[in-house]
Formats: sequence, C-alpha cells, structure tokens
Amino acid sequence: MTYSVAVSGASGYAGGEVLRLLADHPDFEITTVTAHSNAGQPLIAHQPHLRSLAHLTLQDTTPEILAGHDVVVLALPHGQSGQYTDALGDSALIVDCGADHRLESETDWNAFYGGGYHEPWTYGVPELIVGAGTQRERLVGATRIAAPGCNASTVALSLAPGVAAGVIDPADIVSVLAVGPSGAGKSLKTNLLASEILGTANPYAVGGTHRHIPEIRQALVAARGGDAGTTGADQGIRIAFTPVLVPMARGILATTSAPIVDGVTDAQIRDAWASAYADEPFVHLLPAGEFPRTADVIGANTALLGLAVDRAANRVTVIAAVDNLTKGTAGAAVQSMNIALGLLETRGLSVNGVAP
Repeated sequence: MTYSVAVSGASGYAGGEVLRLLADHPDFEITTVTAHSNAGQPLIAHQPHLRSLAHLTLQDTTPEILAGHDVVVLALPHGQSGQYTDALGDSALIVDCGADHRLESETDWNAFYGGGYHEPWTYGVPELIVGAGTQRERLVGATRIAAPGCNASTVALSLAPGVAAGVIDPADIVSVLAVGPSGAGKSLKTNLLASEILGTANPYAVGGTHRHIPEIRQALVAARGGDAGTTGADQGIRIAFTPVLVPMARGILATTSAPIVDGVTDAQIRDAWASAYADEPFVHLLPAGEFPRTADVIGANTALLGLAVDRAANRVTVIAAVDNLTKGTAGAAVQSMNIALGLLETRGLSVNGVAP
C-alpha cells in the first residue's frame, strides 16, 4: 500500500527535510505541499535540492487542502499547528513537527510558550525509555504524533538510561549544546545572518528560558516512571540548559552531565546505557573512550553517544551528536510514522551520514 501525504510548511527547513526523507520512501507518495506566504510558487524554488519533487506547487495551508490524505505532516512554527489539527478532525494520521502537542503540562506550556493549549499527542521518540518499556510501544497504531524538539530529544536520549536505571541524580543536570542555526527555522532574523554567526559562538536562551526545557523534564519523568501531566520540576528533574549557536548549518553536539548516585560502579553506569540502546537501529553508544562529532551524523537518522565517568567530579558526562533536522525532527517523525502504520521502523531512513 502507498500512503498519500500532505506536508505543510513545505518551504521551510523542517518541512524540506520531511520531504527529502519521504521522497525516497517506498511507501509514501507526496501529493500535496503547502505554505503560507509562498503559496502559488514552485516547491523547487524554495527547496532546490529536491529535484524529484520539481513537479509540485506550493498551495495555501488550509484544512480543506490538507484533508483527504492518508498522512498529514505539519511543519509549522509553535502556536500555528493547533488551528489546523482542530479543524482536521478525524483525518487518518497527523504528525505535528511543531510544539503545539508535545507538553502534557498546561502549566509548562503557559510558562514557556503561552497562547492556546492543545491536548498532548503521542510523543515521537521511539527509543525513549518509558517505565519498563519504550515510547515505541505507545506509537504502534497511533493516529496523532508529536514529533520532538531537536534539543529536547537529544538531551533526553542522552540521560534517560541513567535516570531509568537510577545511576544518576536528575536533580542536578547541566547541559550545554552547540547547535546549528537551521534549528531556528528559515525566517529572516538578524542574529541568524551569516555575518552575525560566522567566526563566533553565540549563547542564547540562557538561564532556564529555552522552550525545550519542560520537554526534557517531561521525557525524564517518563523514563523514571513518574506521573504525566505534572511539571518535571515538581518531580525533582532540574536542568541547567544552555544552547550555543555555532557556524554550522545543521547539527547538535550536546554535552550533558549529572551526579552519580552513591554506591554505583563504573560498570553499572555503562551497562545502563549499553543495555538500553543495544538493539536500537538509530541510537548507538560508542566504545569507551570514543566521542562523536556532528560531521558523522549529518543527513542520518542516527544519534551517536559517548559516555565518560568523571569520578573526580562524581558525575557522568554524555556527549551526543545528531543532525537536528533529521534525527532531531524529520527523521524522528518518519520513524514514528513507520511504527504507527505497521511498517518496518527503519524503512526509508539511513544510519549513514554524509562525509566529508
């Protein structure tokens, strides 16, 4: 069976990456692409790398145009998806790459986003530990999927095994991320101009203000088997989170650490991550002493993790590398779609990056 797909926000970075992955997927046919201000223009004018989709023209983003497809993917800025998901009603499978359906706590939504709150959907990070299982089980047969925030899923995958196994203390997490500006979208912003970011590293959303923080806490609460719908801070998940823009178009290198629980051995620590990801096709723990580079994951639906035990500081440090547009967003969406529809999870996705 071939599934018809409509992709909104198709002229943006996230929408473009969804299209790139679906263009070579044997089970999906992209039949409709929509945009807002770019409606009426050829898709190829905005996504010139997608040569196989040159026949498509951007249409207006309306519920009427999006309706009637087997799958609808929304790649819109936060606060914009809800109006369409409400109107689409009983459409078959909808995947939201924005933030509108990620958070289970309305308090967190109001504190970090504001505006209308929408019901949480099934979270699209299959490998995330949830109690005794993984999020994968919840995605089977799902019809409403919230793709993750790229920074959030990177940090959550970095620490979830340690939190679930009880070998680290999630009350004192420190995470610093080097991120490419494509994660901020395609809108023209002065701080994202080449002249502003080339040759420099620029911190932003410092001091607990980044919108992915509650999503990370929510994921780690789930890993520990906590109650959904309450803020992670209320359940003892505390994180100092600092992203830094660096001059690479795409990619995230996240360095995250947390204290070691008393009495835990080095072997127990490493085993927590090794056992959690041993059979995962897209999340790989590197051998002891090895650490990833963003160059190794560009274009791949792969998360590479390197783990170090720092006994002098009594902390575990995890370094994670992902492509923010692939594994961080579009790849996670397609992987979740595969699971929801009963397809092979790895279908249409690659573990191989592009080098050099």
